[in-house]
Amino acid sequence: MLQLPVDFSENMRRLLGEEEYQALAEALQGEPPVSIRVNPWKWQGDGLSASAEPVPWASGAVYLSERPAFTFDPLFHAGCYYVQEASSMFVQCVLRQYVPCACRMLDLCAAPGGKSTLARAALPEGSLLVSNEIIRTRAQVLAENMVKWGHPDVVVTQNAPADFAPLTHFFDVILADVPCSGEGMFRKDAESVAEWSMGNVDVCWQRQRGIVADVWECLKPGGLFVYSTCTYNTWEDEENIRWMVRQLGAEPLPVPVDEAWGIKGDLTEGGQSLPVYRFLPSHVRGEGFFLAVMRKPVGDAVESEQAFWAESVAGNVEKDKKKQKNNKGKGKDAKGKEAKKVVPSYEQCRQWLAVPEMYEWGVSDDTVSAIPLQWSGAVEQLKSELTVLHAGVAVASLKGRDWVPHHSLAMSLNLPSAVFPRVDVDYETAIAYLRHEAVVLDAAVPRGYVLLAYRNVPIGFVKNVGNRANNLYPAEWRIRSGHLPDVPVKVL
Repeated sequence: MLQLPVDFSENMRRLLGEEEYQALAEALQGEPPVSIRVNPWKWQGDGLSASAEPVPWASGAVYLSERPAFTFDPLFHAGCYYVQEASSMFVQCVLRQYVPCACRMLDLCAAPGGKSTLARAALPEGSLLVSNEIIRTRAQVLAENMVKWGHPDVVVTQNAPADFAPLTHFFDVILADVPCSGEGMFRKDAESVAEWSMGNVDVCWQRQRGIVADVWECLKPGGLFVYSTCTYNTWEDEENIRWMVRQLGAEPLPVPVDEAWGIKGDLTEGGQSLPVYRFLPSHVRGEGFFLAVMRKPVGDAVESEQAFWAESVAGNVEKDKKKQKNNKGKGKDAKGKEAKKVVPSYEQCRQWLAVPEMYEWGVSDDTVSAIPLQWSGAVEQLKSELTVLHAGVAVASLKGRDWVPHHSLAMSLNLPSAVFPRVDVDYETAIAYLRHEAVVLDAAVPRGYVLLAYRNVPIGFVKNVGNRANNLYPAEWRIRSGHLPDVPVKVL
């Protein structure tokens, strides 16, 4: 039985009243629900069980009746779906309500990638998403998940919020799912209960204000700031929103919700009620979550929301054109030590992506990368200020004197179907491949680089040498368990 901290219980009784508190406490004793969200580009959703209950505030998302062993589903590794807590999927409603056209968005505290994969699917096409995480190990997991999602208009960075300071007015939208005291994760994570204290709550709300202040100038006037936590107390939630209104001039914005969804609002007493959105496990099928949307003061330069988006899109395009012109011939593959290293031509690699002329190509750290041309100037600016782990599509890696197709290419939505021989493998072979084991292909399969697929979805490359196929799956991503389920795991 989950033992709730005494101070937490007393605070929630004060906020909710005895009856509502008891309902919450009872809900926290239950099993957390399991929910997934499909990748709309890799899976159209027709494979979702008709009996699965949809998540009401997110399209392409359902609750599962039980938690399968996702590790042993090849489609999970192929990026066909993401396992995400249902309450946090509410971000989709915000983006679809307030982002009408292509933009630049920053997901500031993005690991492991749930909200970033959701944002990438919800944003209008032509948008640039920057997904950031400060902790190195978590940033690597974030990069892995964004690569598997497959969209080219993504940059993954590993930086502290303050590192973004030079990028004044760079973003149209910032999402900050700030580190918090984790009260909303109590029934999912026993450690969050053990680590909770009023002292930690006090540290959290102050740190959260510092994070917001660090990146506020990166947001354009008139831009959107989405603030969220997975905690219940008002110090980290409503009081921080009031601080943003008071100190930064932020304007809280309403998000249309269906009353049947069970989402609650402002829990503070007195004063004007804020348009904030609270998910309580006693009222929704999900974990604890808090969200507020705010608009940065516009000033005299922009007179309306419509004008903001029109000017923002035009400004992004114009600035990126200038960056492209200024940076022409000055990429990392054309300067410094990297420019002195002689590498073989990567001309053949250009044909490995659909419409290659839509990208800016370059070589860095023995990797050929392709950046969508419309964002090449912006990406160059990001690289000049931040630690970039991934951008666009990593197309090939240099092995000796040969260019080897990169796993990022296998996951890319823009890999043409006819470039490499393609073989659909059975479940056992797919799992062996994902364990980074050698696989054997039919004798009729051509030698050379071959794209393996499972249920017609690419899972990665091998180099077929005849008697075996050398495995090119990233070793650090491999399935480490030697277990093989008696029945194939099939989520979709």
